[in-house]
Amino acid sequence: MNSFGQNFRFTTFGESHGKAIGCVVDGVPAGIKIDEEFIQSEMNRRKPGQNKYATARKEGDVIEILSGVFEGLSTGTPLAMIIFNENQKSKDYTNVKDLFRPGHADFTYFAKYGLRDYRGGGRSSARETASRVAAGAIAKLMLKEVGIVINSGISSIDGIEASTYDFKHALSSDIFALDKDLEENQKEAIINAKKKHNSVGGTAIVNVQNCPSGLGEPIYFKLDAQIASAMMSINAVKAVEIGDGIDSSKVKGFENNDQIRKDGFKTNHSGGILGGISNGDDINIKVHFKSTPSIFIKQDTVDINNEEVTCELKGRHDPCVAIRGSVVAESMMALVLADMLLLNMSSKIQNIKKVYNS
Repeated sequence: MNSFGQNFRFTTFGESHGKAIGCVVDGVPAGIKIDEEFIQSEMNRRKPGQNKYATARKEGDVIEILSGVFEGLSTGTPLAMIIFNENQKSKDYTNVKDLFRPGHADFTYFAKYGLRDYRGGGRSSARETASRVAAGAIAKLMLKEVGIVINSGISSIDGIEASTYDFKHALSSDIFALDKDLEENQKEAIINAKKKHNSVGGTAIVNVQNCPSGLGEPIYFKLDAQIASAMMSINAVKAVEIGDGIDSSKVKGFENNDQIRKDGFKTNHSGGILGGISNGDDINIKVHFKSTPSIFIKQDTVDINNEEVTCELKGRHDPCVAIRGSVVAESMMALVLADMLLLNMSSKIQNIKKVYNS
């Protein structure tokens, strides 16, 4: 599937080395102010080639809106956006066109379709995620109307774990670091791996503030289930934690429960979600990215004829995909919440009466 969401739904298209990539966002309520400068600023956060901690591929990632907007407002019809690719170097992949790169989707795409676009992975490339950020920007403009705020940043690089989370600092950091005291150590880990033609993994934190209670569709469309699905659809993500995550399995029930007072929850071990439904507290998740599989060290593999060969990669790749991936994770969170807001509108008859009896 190339689409995600129910009422607020988006579809992405395009390949890494194709002419363009883009998305169509459907279900956007009419009357939202479509701030194109904001959308472009979101694209700029994710775009490649900005510093030595990201791929050297230079893409402007300039968004062009094709439909769904009139006089600066959403019309309620499908909102289409396109990003033209500018800096492909397809020849870098000629030597791997008949073999399967370790750690990539080459083998599985070939097993599924019997053919594959070997130029940067084609559809399986992280280049596709630029379209998600564009769609996520539209979702954020909708969430802004109801005061929901989403932040993200990097908590861990190569096992170097943050002890504090400063989302404001992350916005000014080259690697979106949440802990300014450990930022230089994390940067050094990335550069050291890069010098050795290797890569490192990392963990992103996504935080949601001012989320209303009641979002989530039990039992088979729970909020946390959809968040996990959204995050796991991002390239290189191998695990997602909601709230305390795996630590919840290491403590007793009394320690894990969030006791309640009339002014709210005393703690937030649940990460703002109970029974698959938001409880009004902050939503907190961790997204774990594996080390970038595109490395410049000789590796053993097989080709399309199942002959054993040596893989030697060329090209331009992120030494730590988690950095730009954190922006994508933030965008996917926005898309999930926008969808859940619309789905929740019909959960009570009072909501329907407010619209049709006014």
